[in-house]
Amino acid sequence: MASLRILLLTHTFNSLTQRLHAELTARGHEVSVEFDIADSVTAEAVALFRPDLILAPFLKRAIAEELWSKHLCLIVHPGIVGDRGPSALDWAIQNGEETWGVTVLQAEAEMDAGPVWASAEFPLGGGKKASVYRQEVTEAACRASLEAIERFQAGGFTPRRPDPADPAVRGRERPLMRQTDRAIDWTRDDTATVLRKLNAADGFPGVLDELFGEPCHLYDAWPEARLRGTPGAIIARRETALCRATADGALWLGHVKRGEAYPHAFKLPATTAFAERLAEIPEAPLDGWFAADHATWQDIRYEEAGAVGFLHFDFYNGAMGTGHCQRLLAALHFALERPTSVLVLMGGRDFWSNGIHLNLIEAADSPADESWRNINAMDDLAEALIRATGKLTIAALGGNAGAGGCFLARAADLLWARQGVILNPHYKNMGNLYGSEFWTYLLPPRVGADGARAIMQHRLPMTADEGVALGFLDAALAGTPQAFRVDVARRAAELAAAPDLAQRLAEKAARRASDEAAKPLSAWRAEELAHMQRNFYGFDPSYHVARYHFVHKSPQSWTPRHLAKHRDLGWSVPETN
Repeated sequence: MASLRILLLTHTFNSLTQRLHAELTARGHEVSVEFDIADSVTAEAVALFRPDLILAPFLKRAIAEELWSKHLCLIVHPGIVGDRGPSALDWAIQNGEETWGVTVLQAEAEMDAGPVWASAEFPLGGGKKASVYRQEVTEAACRASLEAIERFQAGGFTPRRPDPADPAVRGRERPLMRQTDRAIDWTRDDTATVLRKLNAADGFPGVLDELFGEPCHLYDAWPEARLRGTPGAIIARRETALCRATADGALWLGHVKRGEAYPHAFKLPATTAFAERLAEIPEAPLDGWFAADHATWQDIRYEEAGAVGFLHFDFYNGAMGTGHCQRLLAALHFALERPTSVLVLMGGRDFWSNGIHLNLIEAADSPADESWRNINAMDDLAEALIRATGKLTIAALGGNAGAGGCFLARAADLLWARQGVILNPHYKNMGNLYGSEFWTYLLPPRVGADGARAIMQHRLPMTADEGVALGFLDAALAGTPQAFRVDVARRAAELAAAPDLAQRLAEKAARRASDEAAKPLSAWRAEELAHMQRNFYGFDPSYHVARYHFVHKSPQSWTPRHLAKHRDLGWSVPETN
């Protein structure tokens, strides 16, 4: 079928929009993006791009009649067929729905009430909303969106409105979920109830509550099976999280956002946000890196299966502050000293790593100094991986990765990613950062000088298949997150048992010695950090301005030109046959 011009109309370039952009581009469609800033701006984008259809993956307001009455506009709604309302996923998680779905419907005057072009359902396991959105919702949205576009291309398809009288139509209109609907009664709500409420609000908007008598929003909950205390009381702390008692147990709170009276009224690790109260809270340290079960919160854990070690690190939103990096480095040294021959770095469910922690940097007394500490801590991790010549190392990306996280992963001997993962291996979107993590050493030998330049300047999301084609990845593995983990474990065990493993490790050590003799890692690091020092301390404030707007979620005032190709002065509408 002929390719289409597809305009992605979206509130922001979020994970779903990135995935759809990559998937549609890979299928040969001409794709451009416009942020939904104002009706007049959207009308201008449509006039410039002249799209065959408009796909809206993520909107926070209705499309204007002037647009949907003249152009086919398909809305990606994170709800089952018949579901309507702005809090679809929130209600599904909080109500404990066992299955949920995504519906692609045609925009009309009434929101979410148009005829259905396609839909897809998935099991809903009760995870955090942000995680469900990045994983299950995104996968279902891609399937349904591609099906809808194929139906449009083929012609002859008539979308139909869901019939409320049809027993197969489970969806219904649901109101906006308000904080009164999310409110927690710590004296009566059991852990499962509190967890559902927190999970349903994770990412945005959080649950409005109190800590230490101060109003704040709560995020990032994890159940605790052993600790107990007075319901509502903060009973323990560990690393970045606080443990709070419920009516029948306890759970961990990883992140909070304090009120406007606090100097840094944005999302921060709980122990950072309330650092002044930590002395009164007892610590509940873990015995070590090994994880015997999932009965408590542990953001870094290690496990073994025969000759293969697995290092898991699940940091919220993939952000790695100085402290995260230092703890992960200690865990990495521990793993490298174990009697195994292969080490797999698994990352977390949603993210492998997104590099330095911009929120923690923004909250620091000196953001420039904390940026410097953070990038050096990231470099320490990357250098330890590069110098790990005694084991075969594998970075297994079951979740997305961005910026320095991509190059930290590339420091491993092998880099595998699950199909469906999105990579953003560049730094330019954060105020033209130069980047570090030894990318100047790691990238050109794999993709060539021109390939490295293209990757670093491209500034668009990369699929796993594209990463393999470019040479950035070594393999793209199909399957669900669970199937990916099983496949990774099988492949790693095969490598550990391979008869040529000793030879492979000897060649790795010889290659590292040769590279070190030609140009030490310290020289590569110093060159990169010289650029980063100018980014942090130099006269150009672009990085600091970009970080501020990112952390404070400043409203978009325009669509970046690398996304809105229709606004490029050199762009013109392709001729049609």
